[in-house]
Amino acid sequence: MSSSGFFILTPICSIAALVFALYLAFSIMREDEGNDKMKEIALAVRLGARAYLKRQYLGVSLFFIVMFIILLWMAFKNYVVIFVPFAFLTGGFFSGLSGFIGMSVATQSSNRTAAAAMKSLNSGLRVAFSSGAVMGLTVVGLGLLHLTAWYYFLDWFYSGHPLPANMDKITAITSAMLTFSMGASSLALFARVGGGIFTKAADVGADLVGKVEAGIPEDDPRNPAVIADNVGDNVGDVAGMGADLFESYVGSIVATSALGVAAGLGVAGVTVPMVMAAVGIVASIIGTFFVSTKEDATQQALLAALRKGVWGSSIIMAIASYFLIRWILGVEHMGVYWSVLAGLLAGVIIGVVTEYYTSSNFKPTKYIAEQSLTGPATVIIAGLSVGMMSTAIPVLVVGAAILASYFLAGGATNFNSGLYGIAISGVGMLSTLGITLATDAYGPVADNAGGNAEMAGLPPEVRKRTDALDSLGNTTAATGKGFAIGSAALTALGLIAAFNSQVVLLGKTMNLSLLNPNLLVGLFIGGMLPFLFCSMTMRAVGRAAGLIVVEVRRQFKEIAGLMQGKAKPDYARCVTIATAAAQKEMVLPSLLAIVAPILTGVLIGLEAEMGLLAGATVSGFVLAIMMANSGGSWDNAKKYIEEGHHGGKGSQAHKAAVVGDTVGDPFKDTSGPSLNVLIKLMSIVAIVFASFVMSVSLF
Repeated sequence: MSSSGFFILTPICSIAALVFALYLAFSIMREDEGNDKMKEIALAVRLGARAYLKRQYLGVSLFFIVMFIILLWMAFKNYVVIFVPFAFLTGGFFSGLSGFIGMSVATQSSNRTAAAAMKSLNSGLRVAFSSGAVMGLTVVGLGLLHLTAWYYFLDWFYSGHPLPANMDKITAITSAMLTFSMGASSLALFARVGGGIFTKAADVGADLVGKVEAGIPEDDPRNPAVIADNVGDNVGDVAGMGADLFESYVGSIVATSALGVAAGLGVAGVTVPMVMAAVGIVASIIGTFFVSTKEDATQQALLAALRKGVWGSSIIMAIASYFLIRWILGVEHMGVYWSVLAGLLAGVIIGVVTEYYTSSNFKPTKYIAEQSLTGPATVIIAGLSVGMMSTAIPVLVVGAAILASYFLAGGATNFNSGLYGIAISGVGMLSTLGITLATDAYGPVADNAGGNAEMAGLPPEVRKRTDALDSLGNTTAATGKGFAIGSAALTALGLIAAFNSQVVLLGKTMNLSLLNPNLLVGLFIGGMLPFLFCSMTMRAVGRAAGLIVVEVRRQFKEIAGLMQGKAKPDYARCVTIATAAAQKEMVLPSLLAIVAPILTGVLIGLEAEMGLLAGATVSGFVLAIMMANSGGSWDNAKKYIEEGHHGGKGSQAHKAAVVGDTVGDPFKDTSGPSLNVLIKLMSIVAIVFASFVMSVSLF
């Protein structure tokens, strides 16, 4: 079968993903919603999440209108092809739609998970995991369908219209598609930053006043910020994560396709990453059936249940990729298969390492919990040290994957083939995204289920089950973040290589010697940008959390009978405050990713822009791992103490751990994961604006 024959799998499998996601969504909706109180709480969270996304999408739409006009002007000036402005809109639309669908199902699932947990632990796991699977399969289904539709359209268009200068048809198609993920990346950054600010402002505000000052339990219905906290889990960790990985998925495929052409592989090189993604969808669907557990399962057993799904999908993908590459590229290019395996293996190793540093079953998190006995300061010091130490192995693993992918794909004799190998290793890592994202998006649903059980006053054994699911969710979320930043690093490298290829296509060769002072300046600027970005986002969380703290204190003081449980807090007020703060605070950090590469290229030159992309990828990758793992270990250290260790809930050790957790919240859920999008969006902006920068650059 020819490569075009295999390509038919992409629309078929993308539609299959969406159909199976719809089936899972309907299955969830048939589950018991619980009692009236559980329904009321879930409705409040659902309405708050929808109100937030409506306001965010309205605000972001203004940015998209402005960028559409700019890109349209660039198209008329022949800086980009005419399709780019429209693809920018479709990329942003599908990215936002993925997040909205996943969040809508998640907010319908929390009370159903709590109700299922009244029956058994396995029932609760299945509902929560099914909700996460809807998110994962929606992302891969819409992402691949979006790319497939554009590929077919461009193939048809260039079959009957003149080709751009110095390009054959497949080069013209991939050159245009390189720019298509800019819309998805832009929406993803706004979603990640805005959602992260909202969720952590509410979480930090609820914990500091509720747990530390008032001494009431987590998710206590007397806490005015508790609904905002649950809303934030959905808009940040579900909608934000979905938009983020939609962008990674699309970006890795288009970068690999473009590099396949540069490597001389033609249509076959373009087909392989898209068909691999299609087969990965099938592997992910099969993997969902592996996830189940026993009633008396420990956290290790629960984790093993999710691992069965992820590892099962990875094994299927490893086997299927061999035959796909053999049939499409031929036996002379089987080195590409080993590059795919390198990416798959790197993803699995990063997940295991992240689990070690963030799970309370292992020494690092237990060490942080032990440090709580001497106060908040030692907890924070321990958490930072664990996060910093956790960067070593992932960096070495990604480095080994890059070298292996490059040389196995033939980089020693063909530079572009080696770059193709690096890019396709990123596709390999993301090929099973459908189930990998399911294990991540499952976490916020389990967390909300625990909140629902607490506020609805369900029996203690239900909260015990939801806490077990939630604790596992912290580990899977941390693992998911490690996987996301690992794939982001490989995707960003592919995009940087694609930027270089795009510049060559435009008729210029860059001097990429490390002795070039322009390149060195760009490296320093790029290395600094992730730190500046994190400073801006963490300050934003601090300011927004301060507003929530003031409001919660006011309600505790002014609403008579609130602390006695005789009056109801004003939940909506905290949701409104967090929403307004998030929309205001997300603008400057998000614009940084767009403005920085363009200004650097214009003022210092393309070599400096290339240095900026490389520097930001390296420092952003390491910083994101450190922040995600510090935050995850602080969170699980707190939960470890709440299980009864070191004095249990309400002890001085617990209060110290809560302080550490509040520091870790913006680390792991705002700044850290937003870096994934930052480093990729800057590369895509560089590609889209390459022609414009070349024409106006001062160098």
